[in-house]
Formats: sequence, C-alpha cells, structure tokens
Amino acid sequence: MTPHTAMVLAAGLGKRMAPITDTIPKPLVKVAGKSLIDWGLDSLAGAGVRRAVVNVHYLADQLETHLMERTAPLIEISNEREQLLDSAGGIIKALPQIGSEPFYVLNADTFWTDSDKPNLVLLAEGWNDASMDILLMIAHMDQAVGREGGGDFSMSNTGQLRRLKPGETSPYIYAGAAIIHPRIFANAPSGKVSLNRYFDEAIAADRLFGLPMDGIWLTVGTPDAIEEADAAIAKQGIHG
Repeated sequence: MTPHTAMVLAAGLGKRMAPITDTIPKPLVKVAGKSLIDWGLDSLAGAGVRRAVVNVHYLADQLETHLMERTAPLIEISNEREQLLDSAGGIIKALPQIGSEPFYVLNADTFWTDSDKPNLVLLAEGWNDASMDILLMIAHMDQAVGREGGGDFSMSNTGQLRRLKPGETSPYIYAGAAIIHPRIFANAPSGKVSLNRYFDEAIAADRLFGLPMDGIWLTVGTPDAIEEADAAIAKQGIHG
C-alpha cells in the first residue's frame, strides 16, 4: 500500500517562533536554506505522493503564494481562515479532498533525514490495514534535534503504542508523520478537535501502532532552535 495523497497541517499560529512569525507563517521559516514546509513536501514527493492538501489560517496568503510555485506534489488548499480547527478538525474539514483511502499526515514544522530508504516509504511498507487505523512514524530520543521533554508513548515489540502511565518514561516520540485511514472519522462532527482524541480511540481499539524511523528528526519550535537544526543538517552533509 502506497498512499498517493497527504494532508499537511500548516495552519498553526507558531507563537513560540515569534518575533520571526510576526511577519511570516511558521511553515515558511527556513532551515538550511529551505522552508520547513518544503522539507516535508519534498519528502512526500520522494515517496510518490501525487497530491497534498495543505490547510492554511495564519498569514494564509503568504503560504498560498509560496505553494503555488511547487509542481510536485500537486497542492490543494483547505481554507481555515475563518476558524482554526486544530489537527483532527482540519483533517475532517478536508476529507472531501483527501478521499477514502489511507493517507499521509505531516506536521508542517517538523522534518527528518532519510537513510537508505525514505522513511515515508518505510511507513507505507509497515502499514497493515487489517490491524491498524493509525501508524505513526516514531523517533527515539537519541535521534531528536530540538526536542524538549520526554517521550510520548510506550511501544511494544510489535509496534503497538500506549500512552505513558504516571511516572513512566519512554524514549519514543511521535515524529510528526503518520498514515491514517479516513474510516476513523466516520460520522465525526465538524469543528475544533485534536488528533490526540483519535490516537486515544485507536489505542482503546488496539489499532494504534508506531514504526521506528531512520536518520535524525528535527523540530524547530523557537528562533534559537534554527541554528541547532542548521548545524545538525550540515553535519549530515545534506543541502536544502
């Protein structure tokens, strides 16, 4: 199974990136000479994705103008100018554009490097429609650049994910990329809602899984993190 459609979550306000985001949306912040959103879109193109739906809200005109310059993947806009809908709400609004097949979901402000095989291809190869509703790309803390705090999930030897219990620690981080089957949003109401709700529902049904990624994972949350990310990319010998 190879998803040919993706949803890129790019509508956030990026408040922690101020003052840079006073004048540009966070997805257009550059790391190693390339806008954050283009790191993700280039990864999608490299994995064979033909069409990416991108939601926009804050300084949306700038982001739309930038995206018009891309030829691959084909970009469709989901307009959230009137109301910011959060991660799941944005996907639910865009479902008519996404379609009925499993699709990639990417956060526009995190990215990664690949090793021998692109991580999104590895994610597609790891998808099992019979047992999964959501498959998350997982980074180990040792792979993370710019990450503050601990892990997000515990992970079994089969890749099944669970929320951490009080006092429990884990090195496993959600790396901002996933494959999701749209059936999980059947009959979902419109409005503001987080993907965490659907992660928890998948956990309850034993259908949330994770797949360890290769390479390094980078998150750029503040202006100070840009220099750290630039250095990490340079050390990898990768050019934007």
